[in-house]
Amino acid sequence: MKLIFKIFVLFMLFGLLLMPTGSAYAQGPGPGSGGRVIFASNFTLESGDTFDGDLVVFGGNVTIEEDAHLNGDLVVIGGTIESNGETSGSVVVVGGQITLDESARVSGDVVTIGGQLERAEGAEIQGEVVNNVAPNVTIPSGRIPPPEPESPSVPTPPEIVPPNINVHFNPFAEFFGIIFWAIGAAAFSMLLALFLQPQITRTGTAIVTQPLMNGAIGLLSVVVAVILFLTILPPILVVFAWFFGIVALGQEVGERFTKAINQQWTPVLTIGFGTFLLVLAGGVIGLIPCLGGIILFLVGLIGIGASVMTLFGTRSIQIPTLTVYTPPTDSGPVPPAA
Repeated sequence: MKLIFKIFVLFMLFGLLLMPTGSAYAQGPGPGSGGRVIFASNFTLESGDTFDGDLVVFGGNVTIEEDAHLNGDLVVIGGTIESNGETSGSVVVVGGQITLDESARVSGDVVTIGGQLERAEGAEIQGEVVNNVAPNVTIPSGRIPPPEPESPSVPTPPEIVPPNINVHFNPFAEFFGIIFWAIGAAAFSMLLALFLQPQITRTGTAIVTQPLMNGAIGLLSVVVAVILFLTILPPILVVFAWFFGIVALGQEVGERFTKAINQQWTPVLTIGFGTFLLVLAGGVIGLIPCLGGIILFLVGLIGIGASVMTLFGTRSIQIPTLTVYTPPTDSGPVPPAA
């Protein structure tokens, strides 16, 4: 039980580090509250009230008055607990003090880590009391002569585990899986081209003209998406930006293919076939260990960056032009100075 509560407290501290920045305050006890997390604020459970759920307080004090009931666990970090009521769960304090008055009753354990417990006569604790557990240090008995040491045990040789070789690898299944995804991507790209063909063209132009800048913008977008994953930016936008960039790059591949065979196809068919070739080639490249994943990741960053720079093809990027300086023409001999 002691080990369970130590793990419970460490898990709560780790969860605090992962929570978004902000403060959550209790909005009053009541049935079905589901628990509360309170930051830098005190909490009082008044006499006759009932709080259902776990209560966690960081940097605050908790007071449970007489005839008040807390149906759950109580954890306070950096504060104090004063209870004269009933707690159906366990009480844990880290870096603080627990005071149990005469009418206090705790159905679970009472754990203090870096704190102390003051228990009045009449206070009832049904579980264990874990109060700053001291390390278990064995002190030699100091007998003379010392006891005969035990003979060392022979270590057991490590068990040799044979390597796990995947004998169920089927290259034909892998290849047909790649073809299946390529056909699906091509069909979806043709459907997208029916409504957003001009936007796809603008995005493809951005990919061809400025691939390095698109890659940098794509990497920055992925970093921002990871940071804001749970707060602002929905991850579906990043996925759609990646696929929109792949379709735009597929249009460029399709146009170059049709020019190579001296054909003139409709834009929808060109985009669909180009996306099919691009996804098919990407699936084959992805089978290469390490190198294939890096290549696909870089291509994906370029597609995401182009979608972000053009706002999914709603605007064209400005391509800087170089102005070549032309010296003035000779208008004749310079007249001699007077």
